[in-house]
Amino acid sequence: MSSTSTKSRPGAFNYLGEQAEPSLFRNGKVFTRRDIDGSDGGSEGIISGSYTKAVHDARKFVGPDRKTCERNGFEILQAPLDNPGLDFFDHKQVVHDYYRECEQLVTASTGAQAYAFDHNVRSAQGKSNKTRVTGGQQVQGPAKMVHGDYTLFSAPQRLKDLANPPNVNDTLRSVLPEGESLVSQDAVTASLAAGGRFGIINVWRNIVEEPVQINPLAMCDAQTVTPEDLVTFEVRYHDRIGENYFAKHRDSHEFYFYPEMTRDEPMLLKQWDSAGTLATSNGKLGDMSNPEAPATFSFHSAFDDLTAPDDAPDRWSIEVRCLVIY
Repeated sequence: MSSTSTKSRPGAFNYLGEQAEPSLFRNGKVFTRRDIDGSDGGSEGIISGSYTKAVHDARKFVGPDRKTCERNGFEILQAPLDNPGLDFFDHKQVVHDYYRECEQLVTASTGAQAYAFDHNVRSAQGKSNKTRVTGGQQVQGPAKMVHGDYTLFSAPQRLKDLANPPNVNDTLRSVLPEGESLVSQDAVTASLAAGGRFGIINVWRNIVEEPVQINPLAMCDAQTVTPEDLVTFEVRYHDRIGENYFAKHRDSHEFYFYPEMTRDEPMLLKQWDSAGTLATSNGKLGDMSNPEAPATFSFHSAFDDLTAPDDAPDRWSIEVRCLVIY
C-alpha cells in the first residue's frame, strides 16, 4: 500500500436523481437491455446526478472495527492465486479452475456451501477496445452507478433459476452436463422455507500485476442504507428479466475502499443475504433496527479517485458470483 494513502479521500459517485421514485419492486420505469451474450445493449429511464463523497480507507479499520462481509457487506482477504499463471481472459480456464477457488474462499469465510455461477471481467480500456474473453463475452466497463445487484424479487428468483438446467445466456452451459442444474430443487425449497438461508456473494479481484488506482471499487456500509434509498432497476436479458437496486443519494451513506488492491487480495462483496434485515422484513423500515442482524447487501460503485495520478494504469478486475447455501 502506498505511503500516501490517507484515511479518506474525495470520490465522484453517480446516483439516480431526486426525481426518481423509490421502489422495492419492479415498476417498468428504469431498465437496461443485454444482448444475447450478456453484453450491454442500451438503457432507458436513467437520470443520474454526480455527488462528491468522502471515501474512507477500509484498511485503517482493524480489530473489532474491521469491516466484514457479514455485518457491513464487504471484506478483504489475503489469498494469493492457487495458479499464478491463470489466464483470466480464457473463459474455460476461469470457469473450470478459478470458480473452484472462489467457492473455497466463500465457504471458508461463511461456513456455508458456495456454488460459483457467473462472472465478469471489467476494464474501461477493454470496454473501449471491445476486447472479448476467449470463449466468453466482451469485457465490461467499470459500473459507475451506485447499485446493488439483487432485489427482494430477483434474489430468490435467481436461486430458483439455478435449480434448472442452464439457459442460452448462462455461463454454466459450458460446465454442467446436459439436463443438470447447479443446485437441487430440494436445496432451493429448504433455503426459501422458514428458517432457511441463502446468499449471493461476489469474489472481486484485481487480475493484473499493477495495484488498482483507476476506477477503484467503493462499497457502501450496509448499516447506513434504508429501504427509502432503493429504486428497482430492471435488467432485460435475452431470456429473462433480472433486477438490481439503484440508489438515491443520502448524506448518511458511508463509502469505503481498499487502496491499491493487489492480485493477492480478493474481496468478498455481499450481493444478497436472505437473513438480512431488508430481506426478512420485506422492506419494512420499522423492522430494520436489529444491530445484530447480518447485512442484506452492500451498495457499490466504481468511482473516480480524484487523487489518482494521471498516468496510473487502467484497472482490470474480475468478479465471480457465488450462490451460498447455509
